[in-house]
This record gives sequence, structure tokens and C-alpha cells, in this order.
Amino acid sequence: MAIFCCTALVFIKGEAKAQQANSQANATEQGVVNPKLPTIFVVGDSTANNHANGGLGWGDPFIAYFDPGKVNVLNRARGGRSSRTFITEGLWDKVLAEMKKGDFVLIQFGHNDAGAINDATRARGSLPGIGEETQEIDNQLTKQREVVHTYGWYMRKMMADTKARGATPIVLSLTVRNIWRDGHVERGPGRYGEWSAEIAKSERVVFTDVTKRIADKYEKMGEEKVKLMFGPDHTHTSPDGAELNASLIVVGLKAIKGSPFKRYLSAKGKTTPNN
Repeated sequence: MAIFCCTALVFIKGEAKAQQANSQANATEQGVVNPKLPTIFVVGDSTANNHANGGLGWGDPFIAYFDPGKVNVLNRARGGRSSRTFITEGLWDKVLAEMKKGDFVLIQFGHNDAGAINDATRARGSLPGIGEETQEIDNQLTKQREVVHTYGWYMRKMMADTKARGATPIVLSLTVRNIWRDGHVERGPGRYGEWSAEIAKSERVVFTDVTKRIADKYEKMGEEKVKLMFGPDHTHTSPDGAELNASLIVVGLKAIKGSPFKRYLSAKGKTTPNN
């Protein structure tokens, strides 16, 4: 028991340091927001915002693909969060407070939604599926009573809140982990990509299949080269991997019919393919 407690404490401290590094890096890299310009918000987990152990999330290199004289790009993703905890911890409310009419919100969750619904370390899992099921718990982590909803419920809430602000939500499927079998890379854990697509369709929100685009690219590159795209584990990318993912996400945004993003691209962004 003592060994477990010490290990958990080290893990929690390490995660706290990583979160602090994320906040400091964001403050440094994202500059001053011009309130007269539209803003593109990135909302997600550590695959989009990570500065721990030599890793990097795609949300930081993504910024350079857009012209700061035409649009603000803010990486508001936060490591370790699920669709549920991004909302329950107040992170979503902070994004809403910044959001205005004409903005865009890229929403990408699922990597952490399959976690434990109730435990004393994270308690971040959402209920599986896209329905209206709920589970009432006494949260061991927060010490509060909580009604836990499905992944679909939390995603729909973010989409609805975004629309209510006069902004445009865009749903992204997950980035790809470095897990291979018989020459093929894993195309997302669980059914989160499928659920994201279904939710976006039902809510008449644009969906871009990040998973397929990245997985197709990885398989063309091959397993050995893809290993260089990752940092300390099979989920979090190295700086090179983050750059690759960012570029492919920009390609996906440019491929949207009547894409509003093309007008905001920097010279670097314009060099990416259109599909």
C-alpha cells in the first residue's frame, strides 16, 4: 500500500508540473489577442497541448499555419482532461468567456473519456455512447455529488454553447497512437471517432476525420519512421510528430466545403495541400 501511495503521489506531482508548463508555454507562445479579429480555439487534451518529457501537442505548431494579422489562434486544450472534466473543472466556461460571434472552436476529445468514472486520482471517464444516460456518483476526487453524462452529452453541450455565442464548432476525431498490428496502425481507441461523427451529423456541425488522415499518412511512412514522431509513450507526439499532425489537421480544415479557414492562412498554411 505504501509503495502504491508513493507512486501515485509522484505521478500526481509530475502531472501538476506538466500542467504548469502547459500554462506557461501558452502564455509565452500565444501572444496578445486582438479583440477585433476572429479567434480559432483549440479545445482538447494533451495530444493537443503537451510540454512534458520532451513531447509536444499539435495545438502549438498549429498556430503558425495562420496569419496573426487576420486571426487569433488560442490553444486552450489541457492535458489529462476528458470531455467531462474539461467542463466540470470550469475550463470550458473560461473558453466561453473569451468566445465571441464569428469565432471557431475545434473540439477534440476521447483519449481520456474511457477512464475511470469514479476514483481518487482522476475520476474523468464519461459514460460510453451518445445517449442521455446518466450516473449519479459521490466523486472520490472532488468530494462532491456529481451527475455523470455520456460522451455524446458533453460534446453536444460544447457544440450548443458555441453556437449560442454565435461561433462555429468544428468536431475533430482523435489523433492516432503509435500502436501497430500486421503493418496497420490503430485507428483510434474505442468508438470515439464514430461517436464524434454521429454527434456532429445530428447537430449539423462540421466533422473532419483527423484519425483517418493521420493513420493513412503513418501507414505510408511505415512503422519505423513513425516511431520518430512520438515522445515518451505511444500517445504523445514528439515535436516532429506534433508538426505533422498540425499540418494534416490544417489540410483537413482546408478540405471543408466552402472552408472559412483558407482566408486566414499564413504563407506556411497556404503551402499545405488542399485535400
